Amino acid sequence: MRPTGRFDAIRALSERRGKAGERLVERLAQVRKGTTADPGSWAPAVAAGLRLPAAAALGPAAYYADLRAPHGRRHVRVCTATACFAAQAGRHVTQVEQELGVTAGAVSPDGGTSLQAVRCLGYCYAGPAALDGATPCTGPSLPGQLAGREPPTAPRIPVADDTGDPVLLAGAVAGEPAWQVWPQIVTAGDPARVRREVAASELRGRGGAGFRVAAKWEAAGRAPGTVVVANGDEGDPGSYADRLLMEADPRRVLEGLALACFACGARRAVVLVRSEYPQALARMREAAAEAYADGHFGPRVHGTDTTLDVGVVEGAGSYVAGEETALIASLEGDRGCARPRPPYPTARGLWDEPTVVNNVETLAAVPWIVARGGEAYARRGTPEETGTKLVCLSERFARPGVYEVELGASLARIVTELGGGLKEGSELTAVQVGGPLGGFLAPDALDVPLTTAGLAARGAALGHAGLVAFDQHVAPQDLLRHVWEFAAAESCGACSPCRVGSGRGLELAGAGAGPGDEWKRLAHVLAEASLCAFGRRIPPAVHSLARVYGDRLAGWGA
Repeated sequence: MRPTGRFDAIRALSERRGKAGERLVERLAQVRKGTTADPGSWAPAVAAGLRLPAAAALGPAAYYADLRAPHGRRHVRVCTATACFAAQAGRHVTQVEQELGVTAGAVSPDGGTSLQAVRCLGYCYAGPAALDGATPCTGPSLPGQLAGREPPTAPRIPVADDTGDPVLLAGAVAGEPAWQVWPQIVTAGDPARVRREVAASELRGRGGAGFRVAAKWEAAGRAPGTVVVANGDEGDPGSYADRLLMEADPRRVLEGLALACFACGARRAVVLVRSEYPQALARMREAAAEAYADGHFGPRVHGTDTTLDVGVVEGAGSYVAGEETALIASLEGDRGCARPRPPYPTARGLWDEPTVVNNVETLAAVPWIVARGGEAYARRGTPEETGTKLVCLSERFARPGVYEVELGASLARIVTELGGGLKEGSELTAVQVGGPLGGFLAPDALDVPLTTAGLAARGAALGHAGLVAFDQHVAPQDLLRHVWEFAAAESCGACSPCRVGSGRGLELAGAGAGPGDEWKRLAHVLAEASLCAFGRRIPPAVHSLARVYGDRLAGWGA
């Protein structure tokens, strides 16, 4: 193992044990599904089976939501994320608890039913939602569905293209088959073409950070041992674009992954799918097996000297684990906490090998770019932010669903024309853009282009481009408390500013009165001292909410 400037004894031992950590979380999840007991009683045995110390298993077992939560014979996950909260102002959780006779985070006395509160199941267009085992239930009748009085209801994701020539929805809307580009590229043996076209496209990562894809690939240097990770841990409540792509067009995602590996000189790739997306996980695994059978993956791909091994793994429930260094930690069997940078993953990532992490939506754009040319892609969108983006509209809209738009499209047009305004004659009071820590905009502040720069100028963020609408039935103080509940629950705890600050923020929000100067001091610490973007984004999100509601949230402004 190469030195990295930090030493983790358990990680080093895990690597010597054949990278046992890669199997650890999966083994823990298998045992957890059969017990209601505390991890302390069963996790050490899992570690022993992999010849690891008990601490190696106790850390992740106490960290990941899926491993902490007791599992009865029937395990129900109810969504408490933003879009489902907005649908009924959060009342559905209490209703579900009453129907099942068990509170969230607990199991019935006979061990028959357990209920876990999770933050986003990807049914933001039809909430509130729950997973009864792997069976989705959605809509206003959710409690009745879980009680068995009504059949489970889970409508398909509505999709539409607003560009005239879809890039990301080429399969889902236009019916264009995948795997049309990869065989030609790998047979021609020209990885430079992939790098050249992606560089010309000016494609930026669609996972939220917006880093230039070509620059990230170049930073890995095509070094031996390079790994590419497809990040399917779409954690932003309000966004379900990655779920759509992985379920409706997994082959296109895998083709983009293959092209990225070829461009980076990687012989190995990993796809991580969040556990809250069981159907997406199944579809990706089916598509990967099919790709091996068709010669797209494996040794001597399409008769060439190229080798490509691709594995699909399941997450264990953590928002912060979607951040690339935390994601890498989770793949190594560690707690999904952000790691200090440098070193950056492209230099020393998964098991200290150069690692490129690309979001699912990012990879899905690569086949179109290579086929049509980077310059053609760059002509779309804006000169500063090229291409197209999937935008997700939540359940409160009259026409919720996934829309492919060009970057720079008017947010007001997306809300009023594509989304049709709000359903049932409701009054729009706020729109959250870019996830739980993105930002809030007032109805009269939507004349902004859908770009990173345009939204940042208004105190919001592009993120995954999930749009969650709020109406007059959600009280501003309840929404503020909801934001802080998310921050406190999902902080990974790696740094004290975020760990302590998010808890203190929740206390202040629960007190009711505006905290004034105390909030200003807390916001400064969170913004300046948090280890990763999670903690740093909390103050801008809260400030934006205070701007929308004004005097109704006095004391929380900038």
